[in-house]
Amino acid sequence: MRIENGDVLQKRIDEVIEAIGDDERYPECLDVLDGLRDELQYHGFEDVKERLCYGLHDADGAYPMHPEVARLLIDIYEDGIENESGDAMCNLGSLYYTGRAGEQNYEKAAHYYHMADLAGNRQATENLGYIYYYGRTGEKDYEKAFKYFVKGALDGHLRSLYKVGDFYRNGYYVEKDPKEAFRIYDHCEDMLSNTSVPIVGADIMMRLGDCYFEGFGVGKDLLVAHHYMSSAENLFYKRLKEGDFYQKRNLEHVLEVLEKIRKEIRKTELPDLSWSGYEG
Repeated sequence: MRIENGDVLQKRIDEVIEAIGDDERYPECLDVLDGLRDELQYHGFEDVKERLCYGLHDADGAYPMHPEVARLLIDIYEDGIENESGDAMCNLGSLYYTGRAGEQNYEKAAHYYHMADLAGNRQATENLGYIYYYGRTGEKDYEKAFKYFVKGALDGHLRSLYKVGDFYRNGYYVEKDPKEAFRIYDHCEDMLSNTSVPIVGADIMMRLGDCYFEGFGVGKDLLVAHHYMSSAENLFYKRLKEGDFYQKRNLEHVLEVLEKIRKEIRKTELPDLSWSGYEG
């Protein structure tokens, strides 16, 4: 349903607030909607729509998106697509990719990501890399995935960059090169900022932890490996609390490797202190 003016948007906001008002799962959505309900008096119609999208898209991420919130967002994104907005194309694709809006459909996600990529949206470029890397719409295509990740990495996307490292780590499409993989992961860490650590820090720390534990592209160092894996563990807990269910497998991997690291540290790194007679 088209949202053509401020009066229509005001009505839709009020309807969504009424629909979710008694549902304790959606406090963040209510905060966003309440905060913007009166903003139409002071800010432009399109500006409020944009801020709604920014605020609602990932709000209350531990739960499925409320159907009324989903309908509002989809309508706003479809309006944006009519106006050739690459952000709207990418955001609508992501709703289909995760299924948070009620329908998980990788084909639809890929369709909108391709539209957004052609419109110059580099987040969509990165997302297409994942589509082909994991074969979400059919067979895995490492060549296409690599090219999309390189394109995203050149635009400064850290997820794209560490995925390029994964290609060298695993020998997908390119020749396996441990030193190049480690160099890329290490460079990703150098590029981390206070804002990017909560988003991609865990992924990078996990990869560096693997490298130091396995001696992959760098000298083996159990204590450094433990440091990186412990940091990744804490960051993955935070991501899961926010509803990022894709991190379950990564957290399982981190916990398994941490147990191996601790066993090896106890066996090979700690001195025999039995001479002290201390039993505490």
